[in-house]
Amino acid sequence: MEPSYEDDSHSPDQPERQLVVLRWPMTARAVGRARRELREALCGWELEELTDTAELVLSELMTNAVRHARTPRGRLVETRYERTEKGVRIEVHDASHRIPLTQRAAEDDEAGRGLALVSVLTDQRWGVSSRDGVGKLVWAVVG
Repeated sequence: MEPSYEDDSHSPDQPERQLVVLRWPMTARAVGRARRELREALCGWELEELTDTAELVLSELMTNAVRHARTPRGRLVETRYERTEKGVRIEVHDASHRIPLTQRAAEDDEAGRGLALVSVLTDQRWGVSSRDGVGKLVWAVVG
């Protein structure tokens, strides 16, 4: 799947906006491919120092969408990586209206820590928003 890059023209009054929009099948394999595209975008924007954190955040958000969104067969998950003044905004769009919640995992639980981790890694700069059409988007800001 080829990435779709959008690079809005800008004026001195308006900063440059760089955005990468991609659509993926609802499979675990797509998570790794999405991380690779994010890494390439960060390198292109000279934000390599954010790569490890941004990839981990994306992995958590996208894995939640793939595992828990319960979207109709054939629907895709969309990722958006937008360069911000100090970093990157990561969005994961899916066709589900199920809102992800931060959980309190027990010490021996093997799952349930993902959104708590996202919250720590982003200094609590993440959330869930409605979107045009069906579903929701989960976003996080790194940097």
